[in-house]
Amino acid sequence: MEKQFTVIIVEDAKLELKGTEEIFRTEIPEADIIGVASNENELDALLGKALPSLLLLDWGLGGSTTVGVDICRRVKKEFPAVKVLVFTGELLNEKLWVDVLDAGADGITLKTGELLTKHEIYNVMAGKRNVFNQPVLEKIVERFREAVMHSSEHKKSLLEYDIDRYDECFLRHLALGYTKEMIASLKSMPFGVKSLEKRQADLIARLFPESEQRGINVTRLVVRAIELQIIDAENLEADE
Repeated sequence: MEKQFTVIIVEDAKLELKGTEEIFRTEIPEADIIGVASNENELDALLGKALPSLLLLDWGLGGSTTVGVDICRRVKKEFPAVKVLVFTGELLNEKLWVDVLDAGADGITLKTGELLTKHEIYNVMAGKRNVFNQPVLEKIVERFREAVMHSSEHKKSLLEYDIDRYDECFLRHLALGYTKEMIASLKSMPFGVKSLEKRQADLIARLFPESEQRGINVTRLVVRAIELQIIDAENLEADE
């Protein structure tokens, strides 16, 4: 028999609330639902009366996709002992997953696939962090695989085309729109403009077949570097 604990549910869709309450009634009888709220004001009123062991939070309240993140951050700051499990139908916006985890959520479960199960609840109540249900885990594994493969291809290209850190820095800043004069002023690039021009010509010779090397401009060079995964177009950051 699991230890008794209290729950507040934050959900603004009545049908989904009814289904969630039924899951607790049939699958998690140890949970005592001490209140339900459909918005932030109702939640504040409930928290003023009694703190739950667990806050089951739907972050998409009133059509907003950010209010739940703000609620999570505030609850974890004001009541750090309260565990927060996010329960959401937001499958595509993975940035919100990161935001709510950064806000202190103990886990995320999606309203798809297997839905909410007692395992996620028990894991959160046991003090585990980063508790996810199967749909979230599948997306995480997918992203992990993509990241590993991208890293592998990146390392392979660096070796195959003999790319050093100055080549990478040069190409990355060209991709960001820097001129050679601007790149030469970077602390990480101890080269003058003429040296960078020679480096650009050398990169063209290494990255393109000899038959294609005539007329290659900066834009085409950057595109080629992205195609070969020498630089990552989605993670371009400038040096000082």
